[in-house]
Amino acid sequence: MPKLKTHKGSQKRIGVTGSGKAVRVKAWRGHHLEIKSSRRTRRYAGKAVFGPEHAKQIRRLLPYL
Repeated sequence: MPKLKTHKGSQKRIGVTGSGKAVRVKAWRGHHLEIKSSRRTRRYAGKAVFGPEHAKQIRRLLPYL
């Protein structure tokens, strides 16, 4: 059986928790932070867990996650 290729862009962006849930970094936190309010940047802080509706797609992109 041939090996499956991992999607390298997804590999760099998606992690996994100890319980096996897929996590991502929230968007809009990259740059131009001086013009964004503190309230706004706090909202973008931290990680977000993917919902179950994305599980099939993530499994296809990252078969060895």
